[in-house]
Amino acid sequence: MNDKFNSEVAQKIQHYVYRLIDPRNGETFYVGRGQNNRVFDHARGELTDESGSQKMSRIREIKLSGLKVSHVIHRHGMDKPTAKDVEAALIEAYPGLTNIMGGDGNNDFGVMHSSEIIKKYSARIAIFEHKALLISVNRSASERSLYEATRSAWKINLKKAEQAEVILPTVHGLIVGAFFANQWLPATTENFPGKETIEGRYGFVGSESPVEISKLYVGKRIPDEYRKRGASNPIRYTWD
Repeated sequence: MNDKFNSEVAQKIQHYVYRLIDPRNGETFYVGRGQNNRVFDHARGELTDESGSQKMSRIREIKLSGLKVSHVIHRHGMDKPTAKDVEAALIEAYPGLTNIMGGDGNNDFGVMHSSEIIKKYSARIAIFEHKALLISVNRSASERSLYEATRSAWKINLKKAEQAEVILPTVHGLIVGAFFANQWLPATTENFPGKETIEGRYGFVGSESPVEISKLYVGKRIPDEYRKRGASNPIRYTWD
């Protein structure tokens, strides 16, 4: 089996999107995109990113069983923005993936029911009267309380986050709650019992905002300037 693209092929296929598949059960466990020979490097577990991730653990398990990770090139011949859109769609099409990050654009343009789309685009646009920290909780709001989904654990600019006057969790571009942060802390088990330590990330201890502030924002739609298509970062600041 070929395990490398030659330079001529690599140039012709441009950006591509691929799936990594467990040959033991045929299950797709990772969706990625890249150029050149990234898919082969990834399948062999030779990339240095996310060394402690579920994905790398799965690859090591497959190799220990004496097998090789299978793969499929889902689409090729794309420019980078198109590849990002295809990758994002596939990530949502295959539940249970080991991808740490959601696909680019899935925070605001991901899978939705038609009624959710109507609600989203019919909502009034929020006008920010406070320094608001926007946090997309699309992937976690259904798994725990909104407060728990919102408060940890994030890669943030700590000094900037501490300036926030209100923290607004969002789902597909709609503001669904409002909280105050009394204190931002490193995302450790000591600071957040029941959660594992994640180096370089932070969370906050706080409370729901007063009703008068919630009424200003909850149920409103984020202005377009805070919803750049292709953005995967769940954190956005409404002030400079």
